[in-house]
Amino acid sequence: MPGSSAWPDPVERVASFLRAAGAEARLEEFPEGTRTARDAARAVGCEERDIVKSLVFLCDGRPVVVLVPGDRLADAAKVAATAEAKRAAIAGAEEVERATGFGPGAVSPFALPPGIDVLVDRALLGRATVWAGAGSPRHVVGVAPAELVRLSRARPADAAEDG
Repeated sequence: MPGSSAWPDPVERVASFLRAAGAEARLEEFPEGTRTARDAARAVGCEERDIVKSLVFLCDGRPVVVLVPGDRLADAAKVAATAEAKRAAIAGAEEVERATGFGPGAVSPFALPPGIDVLVDRALLGRATVWAGAGSPRHVVGVAPAELVRLSRARPADAAEDG
């Protein structure tokens, strides 16, 4: 996973984290963009369910990063229950950046500030390789689901809407 001084700072932060963790990961740039799950799947050449959407919820005001397959929506009630909160609501753009250090559409499940809980929907765990945000709307990182869990310190959960 070569570093590049041309990478934006948030991407280099992710790359440095992955190098330090000895991660088995592939960080790639796609100039056409990977802002949405559909865009990312098209760029990578995989199915939308192989894309990891990194969503930020405020659970009783506390930020929680929720990882769900690209073809699914997160279920706020399930997120709240898993986070042991009365209420979970999707964070606004400023809240996302303040909580994670990444902009919306570029949130990485890696290199997050200390203390942020991460939940991973169990549907992602059965895939061969998944692709997560890597700090910019043009960068993604491919990892095995076990590496995703290890590197993000995520708790497996039922976090996506049924169906």
